[in-house]
Amino acid sequence: MKQKLALLDASFRDVAPLNMARPAAEQICSALRAAILNMQIRPGALISENEVGQVFGASRTPVREAFAQLREDGLIMTWPSRGTYVSKLSEQQIIGAQFLREALESAVVERLCTQGLSQDSREKILAVLESQRIAVAAGEKLEFQQLDDRFHLLLAEATGFERIGGLLLREKSALDRLRVLSLNDSDRMGELLSEHEGIFNAIQKGDKDQAFERMRQHLRRVLATLSDLVAANRDFFEEAEV
Repeated sequence: MKQKLALLDASFRDVAPLNMARPAAEQICSALRAAILNMQIRPGALISENEVGQVFGASRTPVREAFAQLREDGLIMTWPSRGTYVSKLSEQQIIGAQFLREALESAVVERLCTQGLSQDSREKILAVLESQRIAVAAGEKLEFQQLDDRFHLLLAEATGFERIGGLLLREKSALDRLRVLSLNDSDRMGELLSEHEGIFNAIQKGDKDQAFERMRQHLRRVLATLSDLVAANRDFFEEAEV
């Protein structure tokens, strides 16, 4: 399989110093994961333990541990005698992750419509929606994406089931980079905000049918543009099987 080589993005080199009170491998892994998922480090990019160690001022041991975790998560892959690369996006994996996420979040809104929202959850969600309005006005794409994640996580947490939030975060990771590509359209942030408001309002009214349908349409919207995103960013995706 032919891969396009790319150097580690220069913007990633300006990282916060490691906190010596915390495990270095954990911090390096977290920083690399975030940079990969927000497309600061692009799919197909060549990365090395030596280079990452220099960026963080760390020895090879914690860097090697961080790479092992990222490899297990499917975010990087190593080919003997060729190096380590950031995994490319997989259309099949994206579709599967979307299927699982829709099942989880549909169950979340159904429960919330039945049991209602606590005052604390309501206030936190309203605060996120207001912050999203500010991010839309400022054109802050990455800030908006983080708030998007926060909105969905707050809904999951409001169910009272502790494991739901963690499950949601794991399943949506396959979609994060696709979402970053979709947000290159400036109008998309405003549309997402409107959809969030519609979902929240339906939950507030206890309208299960409307909340379910709004959530379903919201989550499926990015898949509707998948073929266009693949065509516009062909180098970021795995070669289609024939």
